Amino acid sequence: MVTNEGLIKISRGIRADALRETTEAGSGHPGGSLSATDILVTLYWEVLRHDPRNPGWPDRDRFILSKGHAAPALYAVLAKRGYFPREELHHLREYESMLQGHPDATRTPGVEVSSGSLGNGLSIASGVASALKLDGRSSRVYCLLGDGECDEGLVWEAAMFVAHRKLDNLTAIIDRNGLQIDGPTEKVLSLEPLADKWRSFNWNVICVNGHDYAKLLAAFDEAKITTGKPTVIIADTVKGKGVSFMEGVVSFHGKACTSTELETACKELEG
Repeated sequence: MVTNEGLIKISRGIRADALRETTEAGSGHPGGSLSATDILVTLYWEVLRHDPRNPGWPDRDRFILSKGHAAPALYAVLAKRGYFPREELHHLREYESMLQGHPDATRTPGVEVSSGSLGNGLSIASGVASALKLDGRSSRVYCLLGDGECDEGLVWEAAMFVAHRKLDNLTAIIDRNGLQIDGPTEKVLSLEPLADKWRSFNWNVICVNGHDYAKLLAAFDEAKITTGKPTVIIADTVKGKGVSFMEGVVSFHGKACTSTELETACKELEG
């Protein structure tokens, strides 16, 4: 177990790396990467069974980043955990780089599924979870979705299927930062009452502060002991979390910082 202070320090470093990646590339999605960082750190340091030295370990837990545009944060996490050298982070979105703009399972060690076309991740996760059940494995599947992504009908088709199959080895996490590329989610296409919608699909629903490690850990622990139905964790987060001029600013959904902004952001993250 890493201390709360340790997780905070790790997350600050991951956020800084994600911002450096996108600034050096001149493109990318920093806002949603920063909102998802604490979720990813909690998973990769405290929850997932995984082995960076053996990414294909059959009994590993599977993580699927359905909101593939948050790849900069995932790459920073994978590098920090030792799946590939940190120097690779300087090559985001370069031609033939192992780190493309969205996760590519054929290029990047530790990436389970190529993603980026929103709405597909939960369906893929349902198939993986079903296969693990059929194989009699105790491995679990975790799928991180964006809240704007929940506009996609395929998400709800998958939600019906997962509940119908009682896939209690699958946990969905929704990065509920309230913003998508076109603006606030509630103005683009209202999701509320989001928790009640998932409950009506027969999911175990847990609502938490997505930046509180203790509450995230408690939610993941509850998901592990819930039987007969899948769990969705609705994690309330802040787009651009950790950088004052980015927090809650929709334009940073898909806009990289300038070099001057990056310097300011990194100073803030260093505390």
